[in-house]
Amino acid sequence: MNRLKDVVSKIIETPMWPDFHSGDTVTVTIKIREGNKERLQKFQGVVIQRKGEGNTATFTVRKMASGVGVERVFPIASPLIDNIEVNKRGKVRRARIFYLRKLTGKSARIKERRDIVKE
Repeated sequence: MNRLKDVVSKIIETPMWPDFHSGDTVTVTIKIREGNKERLQKFQGVVIQRKGEGNTATFTVRKMASGVGVERVFPIASPLIDNIEVNKRGKVRRARIFYLRKLTGKSARIKERRDIVKE
């Protein structure tokens, strides 16, 4: 029975997205169906949490739209996700940064992480 689960999990693998964490600013491109037409829509914001592991993992992205905070939860293995692009790496000290919900303006900014490349 375990062997069957291993085979099935290999068949249904999660797509290889770039490595991102909470605090990073990402652009998620989503496929949207309207009737029989399909189009791509971009959702750009800050990752405020990563949850779960494997195929059931999700991440939450928050953005400000006309002064109103909009959050959207994406399953990592969703076939509707076309692309995930990391725009900026953020330096945060928590895995879940829900405190951003209370902050607006300059106080809601996240410092950029400086990655040191070892050669």
